[in-house]
Amino acid sequence: MSAPIQTGKQPVKLAPNGVRVSRIRRDPPPIARKTVVPDRDETDQRAVVIGVLAFTLAILVAIIGISATSGWSLRQVTLEVDDSGTY
Repeated sequence: MSAPIQTGKQPVKLAPNGVRVSRIRRDPPPIARKTVVPDRDETDQRAVVIGVLAFTLAILVAIIGISATSGWSLRQVTLEVDDSGTY
């Protein structure tokens, strides 16, 4: 390796002891927030419940869609109520 080139300029001392002190005033860093890590079991349980509800809703929409295209309607069903009091 070669030695650095000598320029003849003298270095400038910015502080009396050679220690440079920054004069820029800055705000202190913000206090770090504690991150809350959710419990894995609770997250999995919520995912399962949401998945089951979404699947149920999809099946319900499919059944209603198939019944609507086949010509069946809920109006065709007759409900008879027996008011005799015996079950």
